[in-house]
Amino acid sequence: MDYIVSAPGKAILHGEHAVVHGKVALAVSLNLRTYLRLKTTTTGKVCINLPNIDTFLSWDLSELNQLIPCSRMREEVKRLDAELVRRLREFVGITNGNLDTCNMATLAFLYIYLSVFGSGKLPSLTVSVWSELPTGAGLGSSAAYSVCLAAALLCASGVIPSPLKEWDHTARWCQEDLELINSWAFQGEMIIHGNPSGVDNAVGTWGEVLVARVKDKINKFPSVMTPVLDSVDAISCTCEKVLSEMTCEPITGEHYNILEELIDINQHHLNVMGVGHPALDTLCRVTMERGLHSKLTGAGGGGCGITLLRPETDSSVVRSTVQDLRDCGFDCWETSIGGPGVQQHSPLSVKEEVLEILNRY
Repeated sequence: MDYIVSAPGKAILHGEHAVVHGKVALAVSLNLRTYLRLKTTTTGKVCINLPNIDTFLSWDLSELNQLIPCSRMREEVKRLDAELVRRLREFVGITNGNLDTCNMATLAFLYIYLSVFGSGKLPSLTVSVWSELPTGAGLGSSAAYSVCLAAALLCASGVIPSPLKEWDHTARWCQEDLELINSWAFQGEMIIHGNPSGVDNAVGTWGEVLVARVKDKINKFPSVMTPVLDSVDAISCTCEKVLSEMTCEPITGEHYNILEELIDINQHHLNVMGVGHPALDTLCRVTMERGLHSKLTGAGGGGCGITLLRPETDSSVVRSTVQDLRDCGFDCWETSIGGPGVQQHSPLSVKEEVLEILNRY
């Protein structure tokens, strides 16, 4: 068996931080994707290759068989199996709290692999992953990884069918199968992040634009912050309305004017919340000098920002802005939003440079 799947990253357009207080967050998929290739082998080993983070690991099936949960239905997604996580942490050698990217990616892979295949014979296979997404930047790289793992492993185990037909180049699973993929991906996210909202893996699974509400805690200063949070909520709802209009009627300059104003207002709100950063201020200043509008996306305090490009923005403006930002120490990516969620691919539909990397392992 040979499966190639991909899942998109995500950006929060509006609503980060306000979402944990029950307000609306507007998350969108990015056309920057994580690609995974799963090949069954006869080596008697399970191998995981993660060249983005320079991680290449393999285990004998005899080692992994000793870790199989005593009783686990692979079609059923239970709450996170704390005992299996404990055993895996010990197996991987995480005894001192060293929860780096390599360890977390390894734990998520082994957990989903053993859980999905644990009720039967463990297969020998090689999984190779390559991502266009930067790690640790708040763009959903771990969720895209977890979604790809869940989709490929569920498919290889026979729990869900391959949606790819002989004449297809790309295909998506049915709604029921996507729900199962999302559930297992959420377990992977729990291992990596502890208490994720579920927004990132949902965007990675379904793609497009996602409106989410999550309430985890009450703000420490409600009388001060409630008006700010209410305003952010209104920004998210207004942005959703404008984006919806742009999908069903002619797009005008006024649509972009509103989106730009919402970006500016929300960035000021985020600074009021105390999640800004001098680097993000620099991003906003540099892009504003070129007539572009930017804001942070994600947790803030550094991390990542997004800049809106109008269709008529001259390519020379984009190039000069990118150069200015790189001179300030920024990494830059240009991409579209609202792309498809998790997909299975034939080799013909995968970009040549990505396929070349996946084929090395």
